[in-house]
Amino acid sequence: MSAGAEGVRAAVVRTLSTWDRALFRTVALRHWPRGEGVLPRLSRTADHSKLWMGTAAAIVLSGAGGARARRGALRGLASVAVTSAVVNTVGKGAFGRTRPVLDDVPVIRRLKRLPTSTSFPSGHSASAAAFATAMALESRGWGAAVLPVAASVAFSRVYTGVHYPSDVLVGSALGTAAAFGVRAVLDARRQIPPAQPLVQAPELPAGRGLSVVVNPGSGSASAAREIGEALPAARIVHWDPDAGSLAELLGQEARRAAEEGGALGVFGGDGTVGAAARAALVHGVPLAVLPGGTHNHLALDLGISRSAELTEALASGHAIAVDVARFGPPSGQGRTQQPTVAASPEQGYFVNTFSLGAYGDLVEVRDRWRDRIGPWAAGLVAAVHVLRHSRPFEVRVNGRLQSLWLLFVGNCSYHTVGGGPGGARRFNLSDGMLDIHLVRAGRWARTRLVASALAGVLHRSPVHAAARGRRLHLAGIPEGTVCSYDGETAPSAPALLIDKPDTALTVYRPLPAWLSGSALPDH
Repeated sequence: MSAGAEGVRAAVVRTLSTWDRALFRTVALRHWPRGEGVLPRLSRTADHSKLWMGTAAAIVLSGAGGARARRGALRGLASVAVTSAVVNTVGKGAFGRTRPVLDDVPVIRRLKRLPTSTSFPSGHSASAAAFATAMALESRGWGAAVLPVAASVAFSRVYTGVHYPSDVLVGSALGTAAAFGVRAVLDARRQIPPAQPLVQAPELPAGRGLSVVVNPGSGSASAAREIGEALPAARIVHWDPDAGSLAELLGQEARRAAEEGGALGVFGGDGTVGAAARAALVHGVPLAVLPGGTHNHLALDLGISRSAELTEALASGHAIAVDVARFGPPSGQGRTQQPTVAASPEQGYFVNTFSLGAYGDLVEVRDRWRDRIGPWAAGLVAAVHVLRHSRPFEVRVNGRLQSLWLLFVGNCSYHTVGGGPGGARRFNLSDGMLDIHLVRAGRWARTRLVASALAGVLHRSPVHAAARGRRLHLAGIPEGTVCSYDGETAPSAPALLIDKPDTALTVYRPLPAWLSGSALPDH
């Protein structure tokens, strides 16, 4: 670098430093009404990111804001972790800036325990910006609530005299960048080309001809508003439980879609989506699955995390064939007919999972507590209840007597993602298979199963058996046994046959650019 350029750089640095110190002194000398009782306390609360961990826990356990708010809270903590690592290991060590002199800061504002690390950049401000940005990217409502708190934390670092304004501004910028980076990494999931057949579906630009049924109990108001923004021409109907059953409303809207040559859309959890799939199959219309509800596993396996991601698929008619599995008494009567909308204990359909035993008990207990303490806390209570009180049952599986804690059947083959206990996904939604899992009864069976799942070696557990097949016969099911399908529960019949009808469901799905014919990005 030439002497002239070096001189210019030094002059700029001196000017910025002068402005920085002048602004710090202005904040120190100015009286901020009621600041003394709030800001120092808030600054201490944010030490070691305790404030953000507590906020994330409250969001997750309350269930307020639905799945997007929970995702925002978890991504917020991930962003805080990334930011803290960058600031504390790289930022502070690289610059080594000393803390401000506290002569101008009133004693009442000063922290009892002054930080001993270097000043630039501000770690508290970085963490606050990271968490608030991650929340705002996923949930506008929670983002609006958290942002003022984060801004107050950042300002409190100057107010209490432990940082210069530039420390706070650069820290906030780093935190914001970390949140966007975490989002980019997590959203850049590998696009898996659909192995199932591509099928023709009506082209519905802006959602024109799409009838969307919204279950208000399955998501936040902001998430439901997103549908109108992404699909402004769609007909959106909110289900009112006092006006009739959800199955009836889905049947009416599916019938309307069939008459207009359109499609049925659904916003809700697994149970709502399962009911919509039955209605769409009955009336022969395509289905558009919008992400909502406490759990929406079909949307996840379709690669849909936001309503806007369906816009291009609907406009271009991009769709795939998706299997629907069914269960009912093992008689030939009615087995070749199209499914009816009204599910019953004698015959039902599912797009995700079916189970007998402990899981059905868990769903019933969870639903009893959901409205009182929130869905996630209710799930924890239900899991503890089932582990303590559930009992094994005997059933004949394909003619062989088994003593089981749980029988699980997945619609299509599930594959563990990453080889660990983090969940399972389906990469082919029309492989014609049933993914069957048995948890055998025995000494310490539940404890051994949980330990194997946490260790990521569930497939090696002696109490767990898995197989894939096209049909499953169950007989001798004890009276009072509860079956669960797509998050709904019902008393099981004494004998069941589980298989798949010949007719597949047409479902809209975003396709990779190379497969959909869209322009590929330049590299």
